[in-house]
Order: sequence, then structure tokens, then C-alpha cells
Amino acid sequence: MDEFSFIQSIQQSYYRQPTLLKGVGDDAAIIRPSGDDIVIAKDMLVEHVHFIKSTMKPYHIGYKALAANLSDIAAMGAIPAYYLVAISISNDWSNEELAEIYNGMKSLADRYKVDLIGGDTVSGTELVISITVIGYANRNISRLRSAAKEGDVVFVTGTLGDSQAGLHILQNAGTYKEEEYFKRRHQLPSPRVEFSLGLQQIDRVALNDISDGIASEAHELAESSKVGMVLIEDKIPVHPAYAQFDSNLQYNWKLFGGEDFELLGTVSRSDWELVKQRAQQLSLRLTEIGYVTDEKDAGKVFLQQENGKIIQLEKKGYNHLSR
Repeated sequence: MDEFSFIQSIQQSYYRQPTLLKGVGDDAAIIRPSGDDIVIAKDMLVEHVHFIKSTMKPYHIGYKALAANLSDIAAMGAIPAYYLVAISISNDWSNEELAEIYNGMKSLADRYKVDLIGGDTVSGTELVISITVIGYANRNISRLRSAAKEGDVVFVTGTLGDSQAGLHILQNAGTYKEEEYFKRRHQLPSPRVEFSLGLQQIDRVALNDISDGIASEAHELAESSKVGMVLIEDKIPVHPAYAQFDSNLQYNWKLFGGEDFELLGTVSRSDWELVKQRAQQLSLRLTEIGYVTDEKDAGKVFLQQENGKIIQLEKKGYNHLSR
């Protein structure tokens, strides 16, 4: 299949977003904004860095590539509308596998009514997928990292450490409890778009998606907001079957593992009940895991351990440039 046949094979037959005037087929798409703020997120997945064929099927790769971007859009309190895909393809990938990658994206795009409006296709030495998602947010309610204040509740959705547990299972043969659950959490993560959009009645919420580990994301909130933060270790939520893994792995995965794509947030105590109500409506687990301290601890994150001792938590997690 040549490049133009490939583009035709992934082109949508119709578009769902009313602000789109021209999609795939010209040199660029045309969007006529509705007056809301435009929110743009971009993420890239690279073969042998973010995934390998032995742990991720082509469908999973496409799904997860778009999910990572939708998670960023959710963290901004925005409604996803469009996405563009740039892909570098090596000779190791067949036409059928490429079609499955796009099917993975399409399944998630269909769920959120997100339209594919363009991109680029090139040949290369490995598979690289770069996705840009465009969304809309009501003016003045973007969920910025700089919105946390002293006394806020610190909360998190879902359970942590699941994705790294799933990767461990995929790479280490054995018998595990809830094996399919953990593998699914690694291969098919759920961006918390519905939860984020349900918080629009609250004026101030700080959000960050957990892509690099909660320790890293908490530091980003604390640094941007110029506050401190205390996380309570025994309140950090994990799946009931998580205890089967080595205790050191459990500790590192839940704090530094990343790729759970849950949301970490802060909100005033007076609005905490509204956040809980939204999670209950979605049957989504939501946990209060700490609190925000004042500016004297600006940029610092502390961990209250199970024995009551409070230690400063390192800003550690997945970082591509750390090497």
C-alpha cells in the first residue's frame, strides 16, 4: 500500500464536530472556533521506548497513543474534539498491523466523538506515533496546575501502580491474581474525560494526569502553585490484588511508576463533596490522599509513611531526558 492509499484507508467518511469546515483531503484542516478556549495537547510514542511488540498488540498501541493525549485534555478540563496523527513506519510493520493501530485509535475516538482531521506519514527505522489533540474549554475554567491553595484536599481517581504491575506480568511469565485486569490497565488505559468535565460547576480545581508517577505529578502541582503538599501513604489507593507483588515493587510502582493515566487534583474542602458526587455518578473510585500546605514549603512534596513519620518525597518518575 502506498502513502496515498494508506491515507484514504484511514480517512473518516463523515465528521461529528460542528466547528470543522474541512478535514482530511487538503493541505490543512479548517476549524471555525465557537468562542470557547482552544486546548491543544501533543504526545509521542516510540517503539522500544514506550512499547514493544511482545507486550503491546498493534490495536493496544493505537489506543494507548490516543488515550495518553486524551488524558492530558482531561487534566485541562477540556472537551476533546479533533486529533492529528503523524506516524513513522518501519518495514517491520505490515499493512494489517498499521490498520489495527488506527483501529485502536478509532475505537477511543468513537467513544469521545473525536474526529481525525489530518497528519503525516513517513518511512523510518522504527515505529513512531505523534498525536496532537485539540479540544475546547469554557473560558476561565481550565484546570491549571497553578490553582492549588493551602488547605486544599489532595485527591486521586482510580488505583495506582496498576499499569506497571500489568507490564511486569507481561514481561514475567507466571500465575497472577487478576492477571487480565492488570494487563488491561497497561494496554488499554481509561482517560478520565467524563470525570473532569463533570467538575465544571466548581470554580477552582487543580488537575494533573498521572503519566510519570504520582510523585512527579504532585511536585508539578506544588511547584506551579508555589505551595507544599503532603501525601499520606496508607491512603494511596491500590487494587486488592496489588499485594501479591514484592513490597519494594509495590512502593515504587504506586509512587513513581506512571502510565496509570488517572487524575491527581486539589480542591477546596468546601467543594470536596461536589467532587465526590461526580465520582459516585460515574462509579469511579475517588480517594482523598493528602492536603496542601503553605508557601513556606513551596515546591516540596512530603510523604507521611504508615508509621506516621513524614519524609520529603523525591521528584522521581519516568523522565526521558534523565539519562
